[in-house]
Amino acid sequence: MDVKQGELVLCEFYFSDLGESKRRPVIVFKDNLPFDDFVGIPVSSKTHRLHADESLLQPEELKEGALPKISKAMVRKTFVISKAVVLKKYGALTPERFQALHQDFCEYFGCC
Repeated sequence: MDVKQGELVLCEFYFSDLGESKRRPVIVFKDNLPFDDFVGIPVSSKTHRLHADESLLQPEELKEGALPKISKAMVRKTFVISKAVVLKKYGALTPERFQALHQDFCEYFGCC
């Protein structure tokens, strides 16, 4: 599935035995990697405790689509994902929210 920077997507991640999998939401951080991959930032609805690298995502921060629950983006867990595991799109972040996420990323990884 084709994805674009700033989209919130649902991915299916398989365990190493390939027998079981889990579905998890991810924000597309960078979409133009070779080999049909993208850089994704995981999202969780477990918001009772926020770490320094985590930020809340509110429903109004999506310019299109819907966020099922208030959630958080977890910058420290950023990783490369194959586009082949994307199951569906929830929507896309507003440009302002994506810019704030980019700033969080740069502060955490020291690229500012």
